[in-house]
Amino acid sequence: MVTVTEKAAKEIKRVMDEQKMPEGMVLRIGVSGGGCSGFQYKLGFDEAADVAKDFVAEQHGVKVAVDKKSDLYLDGTTVDFHDALDKRGFTFNNPNVTKSCGCGSSFGM
Repeated sequence: MVTVTEKAAKEIKRVMDEQKMPEGMVLRIGVSGGGCSGFQYKLGFDEAADVAKDFVAEQHGVKVAVDKKSDLYLDGTTVDFHDALDKRGFTFNNPNVTKSCGCGSSFGM
């Protein structure tokens, strides 16, 4: 399963509040083919999760869904939020990655 840090959850809740998202929205984390290393991370919102197709967990007040296919590539991954002068955004620390590119959003296994 994917772990969302408290700092990332706080930023996710801020975005949800700022965009006036309805109650019950789910943070959807996944992977898709593409990028210069083979896979790209996906991070977005969904109206619902399907417990038959997704792993679902509540983390720091945020409901998180990872589809079972993506979980094969993301198992053990930590999603954090970095906020500094040099860089701002969500980061993925994935122990399964064997190669990545300079952009930081693409990886291979």
